[in-house]
Amino acid sequence: MMTPILSRVALRRDAPVQAFARLLVPEGQAQQHGAAHHLLWALFGDTPDRDRDFLWRQVEPGRYMVLSARPPMDTHGLFAIESRPFAPVLHEGDRLRFLLRANATVDRKMPGKTRSQRHDVVMDALHHLPRDKRAPARVDAVASAAAAWLERQGARSGFVPEAPVTVEAYDVLRIARAGAPRVSFGVVDLTGDLMVAAPADFVATLLRGFGRARAFGCGLMLIRRAG
Repeated sequence: MMTPILSRVALRRDAPVQAFARLLVPEGQAQQHGAAHHLLWALFGDTPDRDRDFLWRQVEPGRYMVLSARPPMDTHGLFAIESRPFAPVLHEGDRLRFLLRANATVDRKMPGKTRSQRHDVVMDALHHLPRDKRAPARVDAVASAAAAWLERQGARSGFVPEAPVTVEAYDVLRIARAGAPRVSFGVVDLTGDLMVAAPADFVATLLRGFGRARAFGCGLMLIRRAG
């Protein structure tokens, strides 16, 4: 089995590539995530039937962190790439700092529906409030809903988040798609400390990603040793 690869990927700054920069990295966070969804596929889509087997996160416009099952292949000469094997050696009780951008959701049974419906955790937390009360409650709702979601993730993925978990940002991205309905989802940026409880389960989930919308730049947890 090939060792996963963690890469720093940046759009090259030479004139031929920069001439197309506005097309490759448009204005606006939602537009950038939509464009990068296709742009980064150029590094891995070597065959038409290839499954997406990488996670990514936009660090800033035109710069990305990518965790992949295979080395990225820049056949079009668009990127500057720095790669290294991703093989963390972790033990039960290890403490790590983490950074995670996630589409955090919860499934709810709806009256009269046979299947559960998926909801953004923040919108789900605010849903019971009158509309005129939601804006003032938003900050607390984001913090509590995101922390509870991360705790549930840890319970099934081999880690325990340590309070406090910091919410760096929360936004709703609305991404237009050619010939398909627009994609809309909440994105929360979380940072904090965690304790490893089950190293094998935790590493396996790091490689799969956390939450939904992983094809659109969510789900990649970056870790380093705490302290």
